[in-house]
Amino acid sequence: MTTADPGFVLILHEVEDYSTWKAIFTNAAAMRHAAGEIDYQLLADEADERKIVHFSRWRSLGAAREFFESDALVEIRRRAGVHAPEFHYLREIERDLLGRG
Repeated sequence: MTTADPGFVLILHEVEDYSTWKAIFTNAAAMRHAAGEIDYQLLADEADERKIVHFSRWRSLGAAREFFESDALVEIRRRAGVHAPEFHYLREIERDLLGRG
């Protein structure tokens, strides 16, 4: 896989207030899509819903890195109340759908 191939990003972070964070996240949808995000899932920790997992598929890992490491995103995360985000840039090695038979 090269940085031009589709890739995935897993972000683990804690937010000050979910509603505030979610509004800013939703408002940035067009920006994320224009930067190369194809789709996403949001998950919350069972014990603490302020701990959010953002899992997304991107047109390329290079596009994802450029977007998430930009100065504009640093400021957006600050306004959204994000604490210590942890980014994982991932390539798919296998996918299967179980229970098809």
